Amino acid sequence: MTTLPGDASTLHDDFGEEESPDPVTPAAKTIEGRSLSQIAWSRLKKDRVAMAAGIIIVLLVLIAIFAPLLASLSGNSDPNAQFMDSIDPNTSMPLGSAGGISSTHLLGLEPVIGRDVLTRVLYGSRISLLIATSASLLSLIIGIAMGVIAGYFGGWIDAAISRIMDVFLAFPLLLFALALAAIVSDHAFGMSGDTLHIAMLIFIIGFFGWPYAGRIVRGQTIALRQREFVDAARVLGAKPRRIILKELMPNLIAPVLVYGTLLIPANILFEAALSFLGVGIRPPTPSWGKMLNDAIQYYRVDPAFLIIPGAAIFITVMAFNLFGDGLRDAFDPKAH
Repeated sequence: MTTLPGDASTLHDDFGEEESPDPVTPAAKTIEGRSLSQIAWSRLKKDRVAMAAGIIIVLLVLIAIFAPLLASLSGNSDPNAQFMDSIDPNTSMPLGSAGGISSTHLLGLEPVIGRDVLTRVLYGSRISLLIATSASLLSLIIGIAMGVIAGYFGGWIDAAISRIMDVFLAFPLLLFALALAAIVSDHAFGMSGDTLHIAMLIFIIGFFGWPYAGRIVRGQTIALRQREFVDAARVLGAKPRRIILKELMPNLIAPVLVYGTLLIPANILFEAALSFLGVGIRPPTPSWGKMLNDAIQYYRVDPAFLIIPGAAIFITVMAFNLFGDGLRDAFDPKAH
């Protein structure tokens, strides 16, 4: 049979059998968006220095929490117990080398008094971290509240709060702390003893340190209030309280968190400085700063007594600073 050029059978011969449609492939994986915290965490995990510092911070917190248990495991649970049988009666120095370091006293003994250094360092970590974290939290709470109010409302409210910040920043905090600590008696505000002095230090360091956090939050709030999502919420009729809590605060978490990790080591050093000057935690309660003060007169004959509390402060401050730097880089998109 003659076939025409355009006949279907010719086309079938030329091109072969019709291709069957592609088999139905499984649905492609949906690409899930990641939040800022998830992105920051993935970046932070790649920073080995910051992760190592974070592990040290966790260990320090655990040491502070379980200080009594760790001290009892070392065989010296009382930080004020005196081991005079290990003190040379002629020189008043610990028997043995390196400040009396032995299997019984792993970090040696204090000269003259004979208290176990390891136990006092463990208990001292509780005081330093408690005061530093509590004061930092107080500073952040006040600073966030004042900074958000000033940055969002602007105008005379911003001007008034900014002037208050300037006054606090110009305040001689160290001199005020020295004066206040000297005049406060052993009984005030329904508190006494260590509780009173710890509360006083937290108030002095935290209350007078809020303007630094306030300025950071104010600047971030001024930048955020011009963004489209804030305008959209305002157009939809959201009240200032809702805009601040639902729109601004979630975007302020990152800078506040970074600043908080850098504020804690500064407060640790400030508490140690006050204790070193004799107006912080009063003896016999152990404090790293007070131990440094006590060690000054013995650093020539017993340098270990000075090095050990100094190393504790150095490691703690360094860990918080490195972790804070890593956290800042993780939240900063321009750093990657």
